[in-house]
Order: sequence, then structure tokens, then C-alpha cells
Amino acid sequence: MSTIFSKIVAGEIPCYKIAEDDKHFAFLDINPVAPGHTLVIPKKEVSYIFDLTDEEYTALQLFAKKVALALKKAMPCERIGVTVIGLEVPHTHIHLIPITKESDMNFSKPKLTVAPEEMTEIANKIAKYID
Repeated sequence: MSTIFSKIVAGEIPCYKIAEDDKHFAFLDINPVAPGHTLVIPKKEVSYIFDLTDEEYTALQLFAKKVALALKKAMPCERIGVTVIGLEVPHTHIHLIPITKESDMNFSKPKLTVAPEEMTEIANKIAKYID
């Protein structure tokens, strides 16, 4: 059964796409903890990040780095926080979150509601910095 992320990659569910290559996909989290909160996934459906081969894991991290560098240029922040939780969707994903303080990455706090127009604007802003 396809995960929601596989359906996003297939174009069956809309998203705010940031970047993609032949094996990876990055898009805005629709329930962000901070504006610009981005998810980076392998297109291949693998539930747990440490089940990826070494080559797949390295490639995913390098793709995430590329996205994080663009995110840092596009969003006001001190750093890009990185976390892998992986419990809510059984498809490997890395969270990239613009942060100024540690509490900006608190997943227990209420998620933000960001208007679709603003999500589109943020996605386009980040995408223009992808090298």
C-alpha cells in the first residue's frame, strides 16, 4: 500500500514542492512547526531511515543538505534544524526546520496554520535557491 508521501511523489496528492531529483523529493510540511518546515524523502518507499542502504542513506543526506542550504538562504533563521522521527508516516523522511532557538523544533507545541498563498510563496522562495 502506498504511503501518503508516495502519493505526493506520484502527483496523486498536491504539495508545495521545493525540489526533486530522480531519487529524492522535498516539499513543505502542511502541518509545520515553523514557517519553511520542509520534508525530504526518498522516492523509494522505505519505512525506516536505517533500512536504507549506505548508498541510499548518503544520497538522501546529501540531497537534504542541498535543500537545507537553500532553506537557510530563503528563511530568516540562525540555523536549519534537522530531525528524523518517522513515526507518523511509514516512509523515511527528514524534517528540515528553520530555527533561531531550540524550542522552534518542539513537535509537541500546536502546529502552525499557514495560508495556501503563503505556502506557495515560501516554496517558490526556497526553490529559487536550489543549486
